[in-house]
Amino acid sequence: MSSFTRADTSVIGRWWWTVDRWTLVAIVLLMGFGAVLMLAASPAAGGRIGLDAFQLANRQLLLLPFAAVLVFVLSLASPKFVRRFSVIGLLVFTFLLMLTLVLGHEIKGASRWISLFGVSLQPSEFIKPFFAVSIAWLFNAEKENEDIPGSRIVAGYWALLVTLLLLQPDVGQAFLVTAIWGAEFFLAGLSLLWVSGLIGGAVLGLVAAYFLLPHVTARIDSFFDPTAGDHYQIGRSIEAFMNGGLYGRGPGEGTVKAQLPDAHSDFIFAVAGEELGLIACLMILGLFCFVVLRGFSRLLGENSLFVLLAVAGLLVQFGLQALINMASALHLMPTKGMTLPFISYGGSSLVALAIGIGMVLALTRRRVGREGMV
Repeated sequence: MSSFTRADTSVIGRWWWTVDRWTLVAIVLLMGFGAVLMLAASPAAGGRIGLDAFQLANRQLLLLPFAAVLVFVLSLASPKFVRRFSVIGLLVFTFLLMLTLVLGHEIKGASRWISLFGVSLQPSEFIKPFFAVSIAWLFNAEKENEDIPGSRIVAGYWALLVTLLLLQPDVGQAFLVTAIWGAEFFLAGLSLLWVSGLIGGAVLGLVAAYFLLPHVTARIDSFFDPTAGDHYQIGRSIEAFMNGGLYGRGPGEGTVKAQLPDAHSDFIFAVAGEELGLIACLMILGLFCFVVLRGFSRLLGENSLFVLLAVAGLLVQFGLQALINMASALHLMPTKGMTLPFISYGGSSLVALAIGIGMVLALTRRRVGREGMV
C-alpha cells in the first residue's frame, strides 16, 4: 500500500499520484530481463574479445541503476523543462554527430562512436528522443502562430540528420529518425498529398540505399536469397529459438551464445529464446507492446498538441526499435544492428532510452489545464 496520500503536496507525493505507475513497472521488468540475459551472454561474448567473463555484464549492470534514476528524475520534469532540455540536447548531439564523421572510430565498417573524456558515445542514439520532442515543439509552434515555419524547419533538420547518419553509414537509425518525423508530421495534420510523397520518397530511398550502400545490398540479398551472403549469425539465432522450446534450457544453460558473435547485443533475443523459452519471449514482447499501447492510451483526451506529438514520436521510436531487433533475430527482416531497448548491451542506447522513457512519463503525467506547459 502506498505511503503517499492524495493530500500530500510534496514533489514526490504529487509525482506518485500523477505518473503512470504501470509503465514504470513494465520498464523495471524489462530492465530485470536485461540484467538476467546480460549475465547469461556476457561470459561467451567477453571471452571472444579477450575480456574477463563478466566484464561486459558488470559495465551494463553498473549503468542500469543510473538509467533507472534517470527515468525517475526526468519523470518529475514539467513539459516546459522537457521541451528546453530536448532542444539543447538535440543541438549538442547534432554537433557530436558531425564530429563523429571526422574524429569517430570505425567499428565493423561504420564510424558511429566518438570518445569524449575516455567515454565512448554513440551520438545517433541520443538524437532520436531529443529530435522527437524538439520537432513536436516546432509543429505545435506553427499551429499556434502561422508566421513560424515549423514544418519547413523540421524538414530541413530531418534532411540534415539523415544525411549525417547515412554518411556514417547507419541506415537503421536514419530509418527511425524518418519514422519519428513521418509519424509526427502525420499527426500534426499532414495532407494526403504529403503522405503519398513521403511514401514514394521512402521507397526511392530504400532503392537508392540498396544500390549505393554495399552493406545494405549484402543484407537485403542475404535475406531474400539463402545462398547469398553470410547467414552464420541468423542460422545460430534460429537454432537458439529451436533449442529453447516453450520453457527454455534455463538461465546460463544455453550453448548457441558461444557461437553467436553478437549474442550480447543485436541477437540477445536469441539468448532469451534458448535460455528462457517461448513463454518468456512472449512476455518480453508483451511488455514492449504494453509500454507503447499504455502510452498512447494516456494521450486520449490530451489537449496539448505538443504533448501528443512528442509522446507519439517517442513511443514510435521505442516500439519500432524493439520490433526491428526482435524481427531481425527471427529472420523476419534483414538485420539492422539495433539494440533491444533496456535489454541489449550498450551504454549509449541504455542511457538514451532512459531519457526517452523518462520524458514519456513526464509528459503523460496527469496535469490540470496548462500546468507546466509555459
